[in-house]
Amino acid sequence: MDPILIISIFVGLILIMFFIGAPMKPLRFIGQGIVKILIGALFLFFLNEFGTGLGLYVPINLVTATISGLLGIPGVVALVAIENWII
Repeated sequence: MDPILIISIFVGLILIMFFIGAPMKPLRFIGQGIVKILIGALFLFFLNEFGTGLGLYVPINLVTATISGLLGIPGVVALVAIENWII
């Protein structure tokens, strides 16, 4: 499938979730977790796009997206530090 189509579907589902809301608490909890993971992947995408000139690159996978989504910008900084100095 085309990546633009997949991203559009995810964005559409997120917008529906924001406007309508989830009727049950577990579904809402799962939805918020998925949104945080997608935001983390977006953080890493922008880091990789703008950081390549500085030699910064963090692979985007479920673990790194979850860390950066749950911890936010400090999580992205921690992943960069781990990638550059530890690994």
